[in-house]
Amino acid sequence: MTMRRPLRAVAVLATATALLAGCNSGDDWSQPHAAPTPVGSLGPGFVDPSAPPAPEGTITPRPGSWSGVHPAKDYRVVLLTVGDDAPTKALVTAVKEWADDEDVDLRTVVADRHDPVPGIVKAMDLGPDLVVSAGNDLVDPLALVTANHLDQQFLVVGAELAEPTHNVTAVDWAGASFRGEGLGMSSTYDPASFTAERCAAAIRAGVAAVLHAMTGIVVWLD
Repeated sequence: MTMRRPLRAVAVLATATALLAGCNSGDDWSQPHAAPTPVGSLGPGFVDPSAPPAPEGTITPRPGSWSGVHPAKDYRVVLLTVGDDAPTKALVTAVKEWADDEDVDLRTVVADRHDPVPGIVKAMDLGPDLVVSAGNDLVDPLALVTANHLDQQFLVVGAELAEPTHNVTAVDWAGASFRGEGLGMSSTYDPASFTAERCAAAIRAGVAAVLHAMTGIVVWLD
C-alpha cells in the first residue's frame, strides 16, 4: 500500500502535464513555426506564366483557378475587422467559414473604428502568417502601418490600398475596391455585390496568390 500512492501521484502528475502541454502547443503562436507553403497548385488561367504581375499590378484570374490551392493545417491567420455594415459582415463570415473548412488556426481582432491602428498592431503582435483585413475603415490606417512592417503579409478583401507595398495583396471586383478617403473607387461601390459566393471566392483567391508569393498586387474577380 505504501508504494501505490506515490506511483499513482506520479502517473496523475504526468498525465496532467501532458494534457497541459497538448493544450498549450495548439494555442501558443510563440513556438517555432515553419514558413507557410501551399498545398496544391494554381489552375490554368490564374496568371500568365510568361507575364508575371508587376508590383502594384492587377491580375484577373479565371474563375475557380484558385480552388486547388489550400493552406497547411497549421496556417496562422488573424482576421482584422472594423464595422458592422452588411459588406463587412459578409466578408467576416466568408473568412471564418474558409478557416473552418481549411482547418486554419484563426484569431479575430476587432479594431476600434475611431482609432484602428492599435488593433492593427495587436494583430501583427500575435505573429500570424497572414493578416486578413475586412472593412473599409481599415484601408487608410493600413496604408500608414503596412509599409513599416514589410515582414508581415496582409490580405485586404473587398478593398485595396492605393499604393501597396510588396506585403499587401488585395482582392476586388466591380462594386468593391474602396481605396481610401478622397481617392474614390475604381468601380462604382455596390454593397449588394458582396454576396456570400463573391466573398468566399475573394478569400480563397487571395490566399492562393499569397501562398504562391504573388503579393503586392490586386486580384480582380470577374
